[in-house]
Amino acid sequence: MDKSKRLFLKSKRSFRRRLPPIQSGDRIDYRNMSLISRFISEQGKILSRRVNRLTLKEQRLITIAIKQARILSSLPFLNNEKQFERRESTTRTPGFRNRKK
Repeated sequence: MDKSKRLFLKSKRSFRRRLPPIQSGDRIDYRNMSLISRFISEQGKILSRRVNRLTLKEQRLITIAIKQARILSSLPFLNNEKQFERRESTTRTPGFRNRKK
C-alpha cells in the first residue's frame, strides 16, 4: 500500500474494559457511605459523570444520595481539614511587617 492510504487506516489498539463502578447488587442510598465516598473528591466535591464513568441515571441517584447524606450530617459539606492545619501552623500577628519604628 501507498503511504498516503496507510495514514487513514486506524491502528488496532487493544483496550481493557474496566469494571463498572456500581455493580448490580449495590444500592444507591444515602446510608451506603462506602459507595458514596468513592464519588467525592478530597475537597468534598461531587465528581463529574465523566470521571466516575456512570450513566446519567446513576449519576443523578448518586448526587441525590450525597446531598441527602450532607443534609442529615452523615457527610460534611466541605472537607477542608488540611487548610485549617496549615493556617494554625503559620499564624502571625497582623501588621507585624508594617510596623514603623
